[in-house]
Amino acid sequence: MAFILEIETTFTQKYIRNYIVGIIRKYGINAIVKQNNSSIKCTFASKHEKLQESLETIVQELPASLFLKSSKSYKIDEEPETLPELENDYPLNLGLCPSCQKEMLDVSSRRYYYPFSSCSCCGGNHSFLFSYPYKRHNTSFKFVVPCKYCQDEQQSVGLREKHEINSCHECGVPVRLISKSSERYANDAGSFRTMFEVAAKAINDNKRLLIKTTFGYRVFYKADKFNNDSILLMINASKITDHLSLITEEYQALLSIERPLLNVTIKNEELKKVVGANTSYVKYPDDGFCILLGVELQKLGTDYIAYEECDNMCEADMLMDYDLEVKPQSDMRVFLNKDDLFIAEGERVSFPSHNFEAKSLVTIAHDYVALPQGKKILFDTMKNFNSISVNSANVLEGIEDKYHSKQKTFLQDESSFISVIAEHNMFHEKCVGVYFDEVASFLYYDKKHVLRIVPPKEFDGTHIIEDIKNLREGSDRLIENLKKKFPEIYIKLETLQKRNSVKLFEAVAILIGIEDESMRGVTKEAMKFVGKGGIQIDTNLNDNRFDNTALLASIISYQLAGVKASILAYSIFESFGDYFCDILQELKAKTKATEIVICGTHFANQSLFSRMQRNLKMTPPLMNISYPIGKENAVVGGVFL
Repeated sequence: MAFILEIETTFTQKYIRNYIVGIIRKYGINAIVKQNNSSIKCTFASKHEKLQESLETIVQELPASLFLKSSKSYKIDEEPETLPELENDYPLNLGLCPSCQKEMLDVSSRRYYYPFSSCSCCGGNHSFLFSYPYKRHNTSFKFVVPCKYCQDEQQSVGLREKHEINSCHECGVPVRLISKSSERYANDAGSFRTMFEVAAKAINDNKRLLIKTTFGYRVFYKADKFNNDSILLMINASKITDHLSLITEEYQALLSIERPLLNVTIKNEELKKVVGANTSYVKYPDDGFCILLGVELQKLGTDYIAYEECDNMCEADMLMDYDLEVKPQSDMRVFLNKDDLFIAEGERVSFPSHNFEAKSLVTIAHDYVALPQGKKILFDTMKNFNSISVNSANVLEGIEDKYHSKQKTFLQDESSFISVIAEHNMFHEKCVGVYFDEVASFLYYDKKHVLRIVPPKEFDGTHIIEDIKNLREGSDRLIENLKKKFPEIYIKLETLQKRNSVKLFEAVAILIGIEDESMRGVTKEAMKFVGKGGIQIDTNLNDNRFDNTALLASIISYQLAGVKASILAYSIFESFGDYFCDILQELKAKTKATEIVICGTHFANQSLFSRMQRNLKMTPPLMNISYPIGKENAVVGGVFL
């Protein structure tokens, strides 16, 4: 008899599967570990004397993950006859697993306070890759010769087996801490610990600390210096719920191996004043540098600080740096509530990936490329690949370079739409959908082609004032009253008209009267509203297209009537939700489509998404699973256009 452990998962990446395999191999248990789109199935040789011990180790050490759900166990007749193999042909950027964190804080370890600690299944491994295949000589660690202990780990079964960038204090990377008056180096346990003590005290003394982490440059500072680009770093796990109002799923997500960014509600009134809002983007320390800095800050009585993603030119009082090249990825930003989880944007964890059936085709979108590798398609940034021989190329519209003699272009909205269909394998079904990123586009898939039923209507800000004046009879009085009652808003509208490119939600933010004049600012303002329902904002059509001018005129009317900014912001997204659902249901009925698809970063908005959920309760929409719903999914969809 064989013992089966089956874990439900919604993700296609194999780092959790490999973590389980690493533990199984360490115990020398014959097993088969297979992963598909819905589960990780582990078949163990049930008579092995260390089976129970290995299962207990898996329970204790397996990292928490956003994408792991329930588990079950049972028995079958077949007995596996070999050890399972690792499947780690490409590296990912993940948080540190419990085993590596424990080792980094163990005074007897070779990696005590060593910020580059990681294993085959965790850490910032992709940051150091500059070319495939994934071997040490194709990473920034090619000049770092592993010591005997690290070589032995790489060649032995366990979590560091085949770990291409394995290192420790014995063979590792020295780090320097530079200020205006001094410079210190760390290359052993004692000097590293002292360095992080000094760095933490500097932040506690109101200094800005710039660190080249394994995920790129970040500048850290006290939370009272919070600004629109700041992220709250919650460094004390036991105090997180003292400061933030979290559902269980949000708390677990923050501490997961993926270490995503979450937009959450702030509980602490003092922190609300510091942030200047009821919500904030929050993160828990992910790499060795952030974790060790957090440990030292906790000793000083600090529960949280702020940081920003930046480059090496960022202004700071101190710099923690080292000589290896790092290619950072954008952070994974996750949308999460009690019922739903999806990736709003970001590269980390989703890329690189090895997915779908291979085609003799290269697809290029933004900074990403998809190309055949073996029987599947490998997705990653273009910088990590050399030339490849294929039959044709699909390239996102706007990219001017010529990559192939048989090259065609595709559109962002169409590729995002088809990427969802591909992830759900719905090529045999008719689908309608909407892509929303500043402007909306409605699409239809007829089992063969993607058609734009209602193309996006780009926002033109060059004649905002005149367009509103001429919208309908009496609209000119709106502008006159706005100029009298809110002259600062009117002046900003005049300034917008002089710019070549203006986004719709810049104009919306200005009319609402908020400081952060962007979609982000409007979203934050909407989160301040705590009522049960908003007001109806004009989302009418003009020539079968969304009327941007009518939307802006409606906002001005409510602004003149004294409606609060938070209600206005919330109502805009609620009204957009009603508009999208009405159009989608109408298109679904006309085309006899069976599925509804939604994609585009702007759907990662609580007000909008909740409205969509409510209105489409009988026909829940399909969204991306393993890839972001935003622009990053274009390289995936482009393969199928």
